[in-house]
Amino acid sequence: MEQRVVYFEGHVQGVGFRYTTAQAARPLAVTGYVRNLPDGRVELVAEGQTSEIDRLLADVREQLGSHIRSEQTDTRPATGQYSDFRVAY
Repeated sequence: MEQRVVYFEGHVQGVGFRYTTAQAARPLAVTGYVRNLPDGRVELVAEGQTSEIDRLLADVREQLGSHIRSEQTDTRPATGQYSDFRVAY
């Protein structure tokens, strides 16, 4: 189990990024959140098996890749603090 924190930059706010990411996470065994940041980036925090997080990120890139200019990723041990995956405000 791991936690992956990903910061997406580009035209990622106002394009349904959070909703699309939450929908992509629902069928997967991942918990965490996605939220807009004041500086225009989107933050994704996902916990689960590496393969499940990889699947989520692949889905996000497939559906929203044209809006993503760059990504910054940090991988950490899972904390177990999330019970589901949601849009955070």
